[in-house]
Amino acid sequence: MELWDHQKTTLELMQREEKTFDASDPGTGKTYVALKAFNDRRLAGSKSMLVLAPKSLLQPAWGNDISKFFPELTYSISNASNRSDAFEVDADIYITNIDATKWLAKQPPTFFDIFDTLCIDEMSYYKHRTSARSKAANKIKKFFTYRHGMTGTPHSNSVTDIWHQFFILDDGDRLGTNFFAFRNSVCTPKQVGPSPRMVKWKDKEGAEEAIASLIGDITSRNLFENCMDIPPNHTYTVPYTLSRSNLRQYNELLHNAILQLESSSVTAVNEAVLRNKLLQVAAGVVYADGESTILDTGRAELVIDLVEKRKHSVVFFNWTHQKEQLAAEAHKRGVTYEIIDGSVPNKRRAEIVEAYQAGFFQTLFLHPKTGAHGLTLTKGTTTIWVSPIYEPDLLKQGMHRIYRGGQTEVTETILIEAKNTVEQKVYAILDRKQTSMVNLLGLLQGN
Repeated sequence: MELWDHQKTTLELMQREEKTFDASDPGTGKTYVALKAFNDRRLAGSKSMLVLAPKSLLQPAWGNDISKFFPELTYSISNASNRSDAFEVDADIYITNIDATKWLAKQPPTFFDIFDTLCIDEMSYYKHRTSARSKAANKIKKFFTYRHGMTGTPHSNSVTDIWHQFFILDDGDRLGTNFFAFRNSVCTPKQVGPSPRMVKWKDKEGAEEAIASLIGDITSRNLFENCMDIPPNHTYTVPYTLSRSNLRQYNELLHNAILQLESSSVTAVNEAVLRNKLLQVAAGVVYADGESTILDTGRAELVIDLVEKRKHSVVFFNWTHQKEQLAAEAHKRGVTYEIIDGSVPNKRRAEIVEAYQAGFFQTLFLHPKTGAHGLTLTKGTTTIWVSPIYEPDLLKQGMHRIYRGGQTEVTETILIEAKNTVEQKVYAILDRKQTSMVNLLGLLQGN
């Protein structure tokens, strides 16, 4: 495969530096470059590579790309059912899921003697320094000479998200070894409640420029639109009007939420719970004590209306009731579909993706935490979000399942938005957060 110019630049960086970070947009071919860099070193006598990636990417992204582009390399995929056995196989590349770091951290030092390269796909999964997976990653990173991180969405909430990702890569050489010192230098605290703990940290003006100057020497950033010559993607919202009963339930919940917020007794955790409940009710369901009460089914009907008018689409759902309603409505109308969520085994996911790309069914229902990363679904020309998800990185990643290299048609992203609800505000916030990501990443472009 001939490298694109932007891939050549990233490859040169990986050949020059032992620790690197590829923050290029989704769909720009980051996996291929990482494999190319490793393959070149392997031919020169390098040891094996360990790849940490989301479960949905182990075979569809890594295994398939190795088989397709580097058949001379052998690989072994480790998951919960074959964790130890997979590492006993003689292979060039060992691929396992993000949370396997907790198991890896319990292995003796001799376990890592066969490795010298660590590649972390979707590095943003390690942005929280206190998570179990992050602590485990810090324990094993010392065994790897070459460390490579990849993600097109490194900081979805604040520039502080990037600190721990670079701490794993360079042990604090660029952004320091103390998170709190870093936060104090790039953020300003703002009191948002009576308790001393009720503080929000706001990025300082100029923080993005300062961080970009510190990490630019080992960071590659390629903007999708600048390096991929494919038809454009158009994003727009489609309004949805809640039923009277649904709107009444929503307004009652909103009134109670406002009263709680005004009482200044709401913690950040409770605020997130209130937000999610508002989003759930706006989406037509009330969840309580493990049971769900359906308030509205019209949204699923609207989505399938949109699906029927398009040859091939990808639909992202957030809640179980949305998946069930979409499947029931599609079945009733004779629309062919498949579903990928956390309950679908990796092998079956790969089969579904292959069948979708071959055009065997019309639409694919995906949960964003399972399907927003890594999958190539260029048979589709439309991405539909049934309702917003409060995670801008997943929204951005999800759009790039169809809008990526290999796409030959104009594509569209449709955001379903319930009028006069929090959904409108969430989409606006997501847009602002993505703009913040672009600001920092834009500064890195060309390094």
